[in-house]
Amino acid sequence: METWTPYCGAGPSPAEIWSRWNLDPLLLGALVLTYAWLWVAVPTRRGLAFASVTLLLVSFVSPLCALSSALFSARTAHHVLLTSLAAPLMAWALPRPRASRSLAAATLVFAGAFWLWHVPALYEAALSNHGVYWLMQVSMLASAMMFWRAVRAAPVPAAVAALLATTVQMGLLGALLTFMPRALYTPHALTTGSWGLSPLDDQQLAGLVMWIPAAGVYLAAALALLGRRLRSASGLAAR
Repeated sequence: METWTPYCGAGPSPAEIWSRWNLDPLLLGALVLTYAWLWVAVPTRRGLAFASVTLLLVSFVSPLCALSSALFSARTAHHVLLTSLAAPLMAWALPRPRASRSLAAATLVFAGAFWLWHVPALYEAALSNHGVYWLMQVSMLASAMMFWRAVRAAPVPAAVAALLATTVQMGLLGALLTFMPRALYTPHALTTGSWGLSPLDDQQLAGLVMWIPAAGVYLAAALALLGRRLRSASGLAAR
């Protein structure tokens, strides 16, 4: 039988979850250095920047990291924190890009990374090798950062179109996971039972998380940009 050695350790039971903090010194050192760099680099938007890095701390240091070894739904929530919350906060904390980036390319790269790491074989590789695990995390976070910074730099109509396209593709992946008739992810086959879920239940819950709240972030962002554009146009018309 395949032995899974996730970065955050074996999947915990409910009784031990609150003892499973990840105190990897390299990770903690990297987070401290990131806080220090942001203190200097973004003096006017430290709140947004620190909130972004705090979400990284929650994702990788708190018991959520260990829980994501047990439950695919927790892994999905973990990735939502990275790509849909931490990444846009950091994108708006950093200086606005001077030139418009290729929004179409950024959208495709982000979608590609998201779908690629949900291929069962690649997902299994990430949970059996620390190097592949960090490749998954870094590529998803980096592609999300690239996407959100491109959205910030783009004209509103193009940004809204990219956000709506992302809403659709993320919702589609969520729907596929929700309605799939069998569980796809072997690393969680023996770790969901102690949480009162079958592997298929866990996968369906993950699909719902991706389909509704995760995709909803991109829809809400599109509506917010569109609403701001309409208010601006109304103000100009009134003057």
